[in-house]
Amino acid sequence: MANVTVKNLSKIYKGGIRAVNNVTLEIADREFVVLVGPSGCGKSTTLRMIAGLEDITEGEIFIENVLVNHVPAKNRDIAMVFQNYALYPHMTVYENLAFGLQLRRYPTKEIERRVHESAEILGLTMEMLKRRPKELSGGERQRVAVGRAIVRKPKVFLFDEPLSNLDAKLRVQMRMELQKLHNRLQSTMIYVTHDQVEALTLGDRIVVMHHGLVQQVADPINLYERPHNKFVAGFIGSPPMNFLKGTILAEDGDYYFQDRGIKLRILPHFYSRIAQYKGQTLTMGIRPEDIYDKIFAQDARPEFTITATVDVVEPMGAEIYLYLTCGTNNFVVRVSNQDTAAMNQDLQVVFDMSKALFFDPQTGVAIS
Repeated sequence: MANVTVKNLSKIYKGGIRAVNNVTLEIADREFVVLVGPSGCGKSTTLRMIAGLEDITEGEIFIENVLVNHVPAKNRDIAMVFQNYALYPHMTVYENLAFGLQLRRYPTKEIERRVHESAEILGLTMEMLKRRPKELSGGERQRVAVGRAIVRKPKVFLFDEPLSNLDAKLRVQMRMELQKLHNRLQSTMIYVTHDQVEALTLGDRIVVMHHGLVQQVADPINLYERPHNKFVAGFIGSPPMNFLKGTILAEDGDYYFQDRGIKLRILPHFYSRIAQYKGQTLTMGIRPEDIYDKIFAQDARPEFTITATVDVVEPMGAEIYLYLTCGTNNFVVRVSNQDTAAMNQDLQVVFDMSKALFFDPQTGVAIS
């Protein structure tokens, strides 16, 4: 297997459209790295440049410390799994798995060994190997597409939104299969998705992209708890982070976040960074699970408590999402299914201000 290094990588299309802008990444040997972001953020273009399927405008790509900018895709020793499976419909599963090895003139015995080894890893039975793609379910086709990559034993696996055509239940199942696969093969994997749940569950590290730029690179926990900027904070998490607008108020040696109906004391360890914003309007971010119905809160001090109106109650099985309004701000609270809050009710909620984040109004970068 191999490490992958991307240095100052850019892709500029006709008309000066910069799809990828100066991306630099270090991907370690055997690491599972996920590129995530909204449609058009440049993640798939980055992956295709690593694969050799897209020309590079600027920058360098190294695979196993070898510069591959001008190396054809077929000679990079990578395998790519696509969103649409890309299986040959007239071939059986066995023939699809074997085809790439046959092109490279592997001995028949070696082809048989690799195909059966890959089929065993992916749970493809002998009966399935005789079928054609149209006779398989979506999940089975995706297994075959992954198997076709495995048989080659490449240095690097590339995945371009491979689960997006599957239904919700199959996506969860295939996520687990990919985790097991990475653990078993101990290979370098680079995975592209727009689904932040996939990113959080699969990646050793996650690369968040937006407008062709890398916004943050971090492991899932750090990305969730310490987002670099407002975009990352809002993109990662389901439901997404709440953003409330308010003014920074200084009063009797303390600082408060204030808006109509809201006055929340900021914790002292933020003071040195928040003081310069006194009198300014800032955005405060806080996760839905860090706001509590006062009845269930452990620390319900008045300076952390506000009254809001319940607009919508959304039962989710083990938990409930409450959509609330206070003054000009709307936000979501995640509570247990034991909560009895009802629509149009005034509800006292408590903010865990140790989990609050504040964002610079000009740059959007996290202050705290």
